[in-house]
Amino acid sequence: MRSIRPRLALLGAALLATAPLTLAVPATAAAETTAAAPTIEEQRLGKAAPQEILRRSGFDDVAPDFARALAGTHSAAEAERVIAREGGHLWKRAVDRVQGRGPAGGDLSRDDDRPLYWARLGMTRALGQWQPGFPLSDARRAVLLDTLERTSRGQDSLDLPTGKHIKRIVVTGFDPFQLDADVRRSNPSGAAALALDGTTIRTDSGPARVETAVFPVRWADFADGTVERTLLPAFRSGPRRVDAFMTVSQGRVGRFDVERTNGAWRGGYPDNANISRTETVPIPAGVPTPHPQPQWTTTTLPYDKIVASNTGPVPVYDHTEVTEIPAGGTTPVVRPDGPTPGSTARAGGGGDYLSNEIAYRATLLRDAVGLKAPGGHLHTPVLQFGTGNTDPATGQVTDPDFVHNREAITAQVRSILTVVAATTR
Repeated sequence: MRSIRPRLALLGAALLATAPLTLAVPATAAAETTAAAPTIEEQRLGKAAPQEILRRSGFDDVAPDFARALAGTHSAAEAERVIAREGGHLWKRAVDRVQGRGPAGGDLSRDDDRPLYWARLGMTRALGQWQPGFPLSDARRAVLLDTLERTSRGQDSLDLPTGKHIKRIVVTGFDPFQLDADVRRSNPSGAAALALDGTTIRTDSGPARVETAVFPVRWADFADGTVERTLLPAFRSGPRRVDAFMTVSQGRVGRFDVERTNGAWRGGYPDNANISRTETVPIPAGVPTPHPQPQWTTTTLPYDKIVASNTGPVPVYDHTEVTEIPAGGTTPVVRPDGPTPGSTARAGGGGDYLSNEIAYRATLLRDAVGLKAPGGHLHTPVLQFGTGNTDPATGQVTDPDFVHNREAITAQVRSILTVVAATTR
């Protein structure tokens, strides 16, 4: 995931030791709440392209059905059960569609990640506008929204198996982004996550079960701990502990990159809510983390084996470049071979956006809990529309080249993951 910048910078204590991170509900919260105005992301839902994507996938029934289910609830507890159920159903429905189970629901290519994104926004908008017949504080509504986000992204359903004869792998993807420039955009990392969820990869060293989740392109969610809350149960010691993990996002044109180094810096590029953040990556309270916070973390993916393997038609690189402020300096410097001792991060190999940040957070958590497993970040090629379909004002929501490119990226992600799985113990 990358931002559009001259340097091609990429859309770069005991709490969690015992329980998942949760949203706190203030005791002084108001007794009731009013309907919320649509968010920036939800406002894009009314455009023609998102509506066509929903209609041509059959996902245009998701938000209306969800609104009716909400209207039939009689308490906040019942509403939370309904939201968890419907969010989980949306995730499963998206996975099933991509993996070829059940009806396609329309003529949109099955491999498409966009129906999940736009249907979820229809649900969050319905939740924001819902007027229950019982008291519901703003804080409790926020908890309900969090439940919807987590369940509809697969973040609460990483169902890793037990046993010594199967390997356990977690893969993450992202929502589409930069939608103000082209609302038709898809994210191949999200498509790959849907295609891989719950599948088994066969290797010469044994089978590997893959579980996946998708993350929002929003600074605030990351600061609130969505990455750590999702990954920590799989990173902790125990019979379901991961043997490998790979965070994935969209990166550069015409290449895959295994990002060697991740930096503790947010570069400020606007997210899907059109919010910017320029600061050191904030670590939420209660998360296991090294002290002091390191400026850099490093991949433990077998980058040498990945680069040397024939994983597909697109070249794969061991990407080592970072941007740092050298020790004692004040000016950022590009380092092609990684950071120098004592330097301050300004961009990891994956840039200074949320691609870099998810890699930094995941590998930092890996180190904090003592997880000795291959893990790190993979950037996919940019997913491009076909010739003659590049103008968002006049272009179609899909075309044969667009579908072929996304399917090819997903296939190569799977091949790269097979190399990773084959090298795990």
